[in-house]
Amino acid sequence: MKTKFGTKELVLLGLLAAIVMIFSFTPYGTFAIGPLSITLNIIPIAIAAIALGPIGGLIIGSLFGLLSFLQCYGVGVLSGMGAILADINPFLAFVQRFVPRALDGLLVGFIFKGVSKISNNSVGSFVTGFFSAFLNTLFFMTALLLLFGNTDYVQGLRGGKNALLFIVTFVGVNAVVEMVVSTILSGLIGSALSAAKLIPNYGKKSE
Repeated sequence: MKTKFGTKELVLLGLLAAIVMIFSFTPYGTFAIGPLSITLNIIPIAIAAIALGPIGGLIIGSLFGLLSFLQCYGVGVLSGMGAILADINPFLAFVQRFVPRALDGLLVGFIFKGVSKISNNSVGSFVTGFFSAFLNTLFFMTALLLLFGNTDYVQGLRGGKNALLFIVTFVGVNAVVEMVVSTILSGLIGSALSAAKLIPNYGKKSE
């Protein structure tokens, strides 16, 4: 697993970090629908995982997680849900916001390499884009239920639904839109980077 980056990789890492900050500090990367938001920050995470491997995905995912926590306090685009959770327990709110995004970035880095080795980089890029969105939602909602499931706030949101039904109905359209957008954009960008030979060719098949 690559742990050291050259100049080219550091420049790309800085560019992706800047995009995450722009998306977090401005309305351009977040679209609120009810208590949840559709975020575009999952795309830089996917691109980092594709181009820089699991460590790159971890770094960008961790940055997204940190900025997501700061949004609980109105730094950047305010998160309504985050503000409530931080008021209940700031430490648990940090864990719920940070860990899922960091873990997402790390895992999709391994997913890209694994899928690309049995197929090609283009397929790996599309699959990575999908899982960047899917795992972000899965981990985020799982952490919400594990850490805040017994609070009056989350109990009110659940309305008596079991955990699986609650997650499916609660994220709804938001999650589907994130998955579609992330799959398409990450796939196209990753394919372009591979065609330009800016990332290693992991595939056994020609692209």
